[in-house]
Amino acid sequence: MDYLNHNIAVNLKRIRQAKGYTLDTAAEQTGVSKSMLGQIERGEANPTISLLGKIVSGLRVELSDLVKTPGDRVYRVSKEKLIPTKELQDKYKVYTYFPYEKESNIELYTFEIQPGSSYFSGTHGENTEEYVIVEQGVLTLSVGGTAYCVKEGDAVRFDTDRDHEYQNRGSKLLKIVCVFHYSA
Repeated sequence: MDYLNHNIAVNLKRIRQAKGYTLDTAAEQTGVSKSMLGQIERGEANPTISLLGKIVSGLRVELSDLVKTPGDRVYRVSKEKLIPTKELQDKYKVYTYFPYEKESNIELYTFEIQPGSSYFSGTHGENTEEYVIVEQGVLTLSVGGTAYCVKEGDAVRFDTDRDHEYQNRGSKLLKIVCVFHYSA
């Protein structure tokens, strides 16, 4: 399940319960079957925009109320349930743990880059910093034409107002954690 479907599942159940609705009542209000609502709440369905339209209309909430990161004090993301948000077969996978939200000004991703492969990223604009921690392997990070070697367990921070590339010149899988911070 991707982060968006997870958000919808958690938020739909919370909203329904806060209104005191059973699945039967929610089905009556939205015109969406009880079984489909249950599948969405369990993260077993990938609802269409049309279906989400029925839900927000019937529950009298905004679409953003369904898709936003749940406001729980603890919000757990399971890697085994994530689907790569970017992927090039046998080259790299990018997983989104926490996408950009205006309230937090950060994003958190992990990259898995196969030996001999790389991932190119264009500029993220001004006032953006990226923090990278190498969990496994050795990262060759090229920023604005200069290459930096970042070893396992080490970290690097840079302004992302220039093109940059993550390279795995090693012989084992490269795993990195990337945090983007957007300042005003």
